[in-house]
Amino acid sequence: MQLFDFKFNKGTVWLVGAGPGDPGLLTLLAYESIKKADVIFYDALLNDAILSLAKPSTELVFVGKRGKKKSINQLEINKLLINEAKKNKRVLRLKGGDPFIFGRGGEEALSLKLSKIPYKIVPGATAGIAGLAYAGIPATHRDFNTSITFISAYGAGGEKPETVDWNSFSKTSQLIVIYMGLERINWVCSELIKRGRDINENIAIISNATKQNQKILISTLKKCSKDLDKNEIDSPALLVIGKNVLLSPILNWYRSDKSINFLKESEKKYEQHNFI
Repeated sequence: MQLFDFKFNKGTVWLVGAGPGDPGLLTLLAYESIKKADVIFYDALLNDAILSLAKPSTELVFVGKRGKKKSINQLEINKLLINEAKKNKRVLRLKGGDPFIFGRGGEEALSLKLSKIPYKIVPGATAGIAGLAYAGIPATHRDFNTSITFISAYGAGGEKPETVDWNSFSKTSQLIVIYMGLERINWVCSELIKRGRDINENIAIISNATKQNQKILISTLKKCSKDLDKNEIDSPALLVIGKNVLLSPILNWYRSDKSINFLKESEKKYEQHNFI
C-alpha cells in the first residue's frame, strides 16, 4: 500500500517548505522531492543535512537573502525557476519554514502561473509555530489566548513595513509572533509600548529555533534591549510577546541545559498567575 501520492514530473516546479531547521521536521513530500529534484534553488539558513539528501547529480543553487547583504532579487529567482522548468527539469524551490508564510512563495507561484509552468505547493512547519513548540511556548493556551498575530519586521525591500497596524495589534493581539525582529527589537518594543502595551509584559527571543544551537532569552518589553547586551543572541530570531511566554521555563523540553536565561524569574511570574 502506497502511503501517499508522489509524482514529481519533469518540467514542473515544486515550492517546498523545509521547516525552520531541524531535519526531522521535513514532511514526507519534502523529503521525497529533495531526493528526486534535478535542480534545487535553496534559501539561506537551510540545514546542510537537508541538502545532503539530494542525489549527486542534482545542481544546488543558492538564492538566499540575508539581512543587509547583497543577494539575488526576486524577479531573477522567478526567471530561473521558469527557465529551468522549460529545460524539462524537475525544479525544486526549497525554502526554510513554509513557502506561503513570509517566504515569497506567493510571488513565485503567480510568476509560474502566468508563464504556464505546472507547479505544486508543499507546506512546511513555520518557525512561528514550530519554533515556539521547541521553546516550550504553546501557540495557544486556553488560559491565555484564542488568537495569534504574525508580523514581519521587514517589508518587501527590507524597509520597516508601513502596513503594520501597531495601534490595533497592541490593543487586541493576545500573542504576537514577530519574524526577523532581532535587529529591530527596539523599534518593535517602543511601538508596542507607545500604543499602550504593558512595559512589563514578557517577551521571548528565540534564536536559531529548532536547531542544536537554539537559545532563548526571556525578558520584558522594557528590559529586553539591556538583557540582549548581556547575552549572545544571534539571528535568525523570533520575538514572542504575550503571557504564553511564561510557560517556556516550565515546558522547555529541548536543550533545557543551556538554552534558556532568566528561568527563575519566569517561573515565579507563572506561579503568581496561578493558572495550574
